[in-house]
Amino acid sequence: MTCRILVVEDEIFVATEIEHVIEEMGHEPIGIAFDQGSALARASATDVALVDLNLQDGPTGIDIGRILAQTHGVTVLFMTANPGQLGDGIPGTLGVLPKPATDAELRSALAYAVARREAAEAAPPRRMRLWGDSSDMAAAVV
Repeated sequence: MTCRILVVEDEIFVATEIEHVIEEMGHEPIGIAFDQGSALARASATDVALVDLNLQDGPTGIDIGRILAQTHGVTVLFMTANPGQLGDGIPGTLGVLPKPATDAELRSALAYAVARREAAEAAPPRRMRLWGDSSDMAAAVV
């Protein structure tokens, strides 16, 4: 299955590299969102979102991830250099991959997020931190 993946990241070079990996993996990058407004405007077209925490409009990534997951049924994976800002996790989201991430870690994290979206078994990359039992999130996705 091809997934539509949104990149929520305000550093253009990082975002375009992530989009390149998404395309190479056979998925559809649906755009780069630099702030909360542009991220939520694409919510209805998104299956999976990779969300940074600190964006052009400030530290809005946590709220973006929460809204995308809980209101729109998007499979959300945070990618940030500040994973401690997420505390014990955000309900409905998968977890966090600390940045910087290697190409292999990014690919593994994307494969994991897509598999979880499809309710398939998958192994996350070693450095990815998952929130408790996120299997309930996959069941909630329509």
